[in-house]
Amino acid sequence: MNANLFAALRAAFPADLDRPAIECADGEQAGLVYSWRDIERATAMMANLLESLDLPAGSRVAVQTEKSVEALMLYLAVLRAGYVYLPLNTAYQAAEIEYFIGNAEPAVVVCAGRNFGWVSKLAFQAGTQYVFTLNEDRTGTLLDRASAMSDQHEIAHKTADELAAILYTSGTTGRSKGAMLSHGNMLSNARTLQDYWGWQADDVLIHALPIFHVHGLFVASHGALLNGSKMIWFARFDPRATIARFGEATIFMGVPTLYVRMLAEPTLTPAACAHMRLFISGSAPLLIETFRDWQQRSGHTILERYGMSETIMLTSNPYRAEDGERRGGTVGFALPGVGVRVQDDAGAPCPVGEIGHIQVRGPNVFAGYWRMPEKTREEFTADGWFKTGDVGQCDARGYFTIVGRSKDLIISGGYNVYPAEIEGFINEMPGVAESAVVGVPHPDFGEAVVAVLVPKPGAALDGAAVVAALKSRIANFKVPKKAFVVEALPRNTMGKVQKNLLREQHKALFA
Repeated sequence: MNANLFAALRAAFPADLDRPAIECADGEQAGLVYSWRDIERATAMMANLLESLDLPAGSRVAVQTEKSVEALMLYLAVLRAGYVYLPLNTAYQAAEIEYFIGNAEPAVVVCAGRNFGWVSKLAFQAGTQYVFTLNEDRTGTLLDRASAMSDQHEIAHKTADELAAILYTSGTTGRSKGAMLSHGNMLSNARTLQDYWGWQADDVLIHALPIFHVHGLFVASHGALLNGSKMIWFARFDPRATIARFGEATIFMGVPTLYVRMLAEPTLTPAACAHMRLFISGSAPLLIETFRDWQQRSGHTILERYGMSETIMLTSNPYRAEDGERRGGTVGFALPGVGVRVQDDAGAPCPVGEIGHIQVRGPNVFAGYWRMPEKTREEFTADGWFKTGDVGQCDARGYFTIVGRSKDLIISGGYNVYPAEIEGFINEMPGVAESAVVGVPHPDFGEAVVAVLVPKPGAALDGAAVVAALKSRIANFKVPKKAFVVEALPRNTMGKVQKNLLREQHKALFA
């Protein structure tokens, strides 16, 4: 049996290949519809192009292009041809790209035409043989070369444990690490989610996420493709335009920032969302206020879930009412077939409700980090569980709550301080839109707690007043020594707050 992920996706295409598969919703391509036959032919031609280059088995194909349907097809073609896909964030600059190309040693690099000059220079210097261009407007040397290829292609034979993709983690603590995901990792997770989230024959997905990341490239795209479901494709998220398409769709996946932006639109009403079946949020914590506001404004309860580049999805709030409620502030239950446990510093199981280190295992968990055997060994326990680096707890019902990253843990005067707990108190205060709590060096306490606050529009926040209010609500060692008011928190492209930048900004505060 061929365990190539593309073989499973291709088998799920509808019998009528002329049915619409992807409809472009914005930009110059707005209104353009791709059929399932278009995906079949285009991926075959791109796969034939890659095979014509006589690349060694296991060759990496690194891609840094803007979001387009052709870019998604390129990903599928790399799988189809049996090579390894390496997506790169469109925000990465020259020094970062130089590191990734040097570390992964791709045989092929695909970039936006406007970046060809500097990207090709870095690639050729590192020994990459081929550099192609791919643009949002369906131009570029990749498509030019592929257009001359046959549209018939036999899918490369792969075993489940063979490498399919390398995803570089964000690298907030040192150099980025390449998480190696196999065909089996991704297919097992996609099939689990297809069942757990109740994908239905008539589902239509609004795809408004980037495709250089687990969320948009794997969870969203695999979900629709494995179900034979149409996608409404936004190259760039536009809150009002997205809401306007809810009447034609049933599923939306987004990061919390997208939900906040849609809540600012007066067109978000229960009537606008009446046709929708499911709203899913992930990639960053969803504020309980956003969770409740969405319930009130849309009539739907967001399903929050939890995963990582190294594992794809691990836990999820339930879809079906008989499996339990969707609880705001939690990431739900361990997915079927996935093991999730909470351990203390000594490696013993934590009691129910106690905060500890989250460890996981299952068919979705990666094999290790690219060319980092020692780092891989460090990140797995002796009994084979992956240490996520996240800190959390599990209640008596089995709902998991993530309280932060272990590297974000603040140890002040010998006490453990979990930023998410303090952020929860701050975010409930009048006038606070959101907050981030970090630890910075302190001569007496080792680390001091510092809060950074964003006010709601029109609200006037006083950092000192927030600190004073907290003193009556939480233990003194948890109270921030300082609170700063800013216009916005620094975020990466997936909406995660970059606490490393805040720590760096305030590191000399108590020096």
